[in-house]
Amino acid sequence: MAEFVRSGWLRRSAEVLHGRAGAVASRLVGLIYPPTCIACGHATAEPHGVCAACWRELPFITRPYCERLGTPFAVDLGGPLLSPAAIADPPVFERARAVARYDGTARELVHRLKYGDRLELGKAMGRMMTTAGAELFAEAALIVPVPLHPRRLWSRRFNQAMVLSQEVARRSGLRCDGLVLHRRKNTRPQVGLTRVERAANLQGAFHVPDNRRLAGERVILVDDVLTTGATANAACRALLRGGASHVDILTFARVVAEA
Repeated sequence: MAEFVRSGWLRRSAEVLHGRAGAVASRLVGLIYPPTCIACGHATAEPHGVCAACWRELPFITRPYCERLGTPFAVDLGGPLLSPAAIADPPVFERARAVARYDGTARELVHRLKYGDRLELGKAMGRMMTTAGAELFAEAALIVPVPLHPRRLWSRRFNQAMVLSQEVARRSGLRCDGLVLHRRKNTRPQVGLTRVERAANLQGAFHVPDNRRLAGERVILVDDVLTTGATANAACRALLRGGASHVDILTFARVVAEA
């Protein structure tokens, strides 16, 4: 019995000392390499954060906005509303939410993550996405990143949507699964294509393997940017065919035609 008590005491003491050593090490690292703003590089109080000046420059999307598309309204008309675009051409997804307009600082952060191999930006961006998408988490069961085709993944070395999905999952407590949705068609870039061409380009691009059935689960599809919605709609169709009951979209930024 005494040996058990001693061993338990020693284990707990070791855990406490290990925790204190880790805290001291973190402080030393902070003194040698002070935290800086992920946007401009100036000093910040917290690591992986945004300074006050850059925070003011982020074009955040806040209510009032279209409850379906997540696009902001110029004026507050009172109550939850749908935009004319959502009524005239309803998307496949249920709701879309984004942190900011795809402009200025938000655009720069997306480009640094995707093309600059700045994977550490996923922490701050994912944190902001978790706040922007808070209302989606209560009913959701699973977070799924928009996948890259294997060839593109090989050339880029990582999927930015997966980086963001993992951080959102960690903060929301939801499960993230990057194997649910596959991209089997290496589509050409959507930039410059007409609406009909975009749809044809994405025809059959995504699928859910038979062994990954979703069994009526509500899914949150995560990506870095929502542009025309063509990719999101194509991915959502595949998820719904695969058994999902509903699909919501969560991105860091989204293109807004008219602010």
